[in-house]
This record gives sequence, C-alpha cells and structure tokens, in this order.
Amino acid sequence: MAEYYQIENERTGATVLIRARACRSFWSHFKGLQFSRKLTEGEGLWFVTNREGRSHTAIHMFFVFFSIGVVWTDSQGVVVDKQLAKPWRPFYGPAYPARDFIEALPSIMDQVEIGDTLTFRRIARS
Repeated sequence: MAEYYQIENERTGATVLIRARACRSFWSHFKGLQFSRKLTEGEGLWFVTNREGRSHTAIHMFFVFFSIGVVWTDSQGVVVDKQLAKPWRPFYGPAYPARDFIEALPSIMDQVEIGDTLTFRRIARS
C-alpha cells in the first residue's frame, strides 16, 4: 500500500508538497517518474533510503519526459542540495551526502533553500 506525506519547510512554515508518495522499495525507486507524462503541482515522490551517501541517491532522467526539481536531504531532513533535472540526462547527484530525495515540479526549488529543515507528516494510506 502506498504511503503519502505532507512536506513542510520548518524555516518558512510553508507546505512544500501537499502530497508526496513515499518510495521505499527497490521497485518504487526503479520506476520513479519514468514513463510519466506529467506531475501535478503540489505533488511528488519522496525517495527514502537507509543510509547517507552520494552515489545511491543519484538519479537519471531517462524516460522522464519533463523537467523536475530534485531536493536532497540528510537523515535529519536538512536540505543538502537541490537541482533542476532535465529530461533524458544521464546523471544528477547531490553535492553532499544525502539519505533521501524528493522529485517534484521545478517550483519546489523556489520553496526550499540549502540548510532548510523539512518535516514529513503522514496524511493518508491507500
């Protein structure tokens, strides 16, 4: 069953994403946004891993047909990097070790700064 979270920025108090699907399994990480045609404003994917690092939190944009904003966080939810990822590019990785990352529309990059702390509140299960 899918888990959904609301993501908030502690510094601003603003909601960053209304609904982010938690991706914890190998298959959800593998699929990501591949073959998706669009993403709705305020929604995204939250990729959760079990350790901090750079290589295992890197992404590719093969079979993703639109640009996205990617935000990487450490184990405390602190933003360590953010980048605009364009379709069909082979590699985007964080500048510093990260445990998790969020993929959403590029507007997410305007809502967070490096050093901000994000909180994740479970909102629904379906």
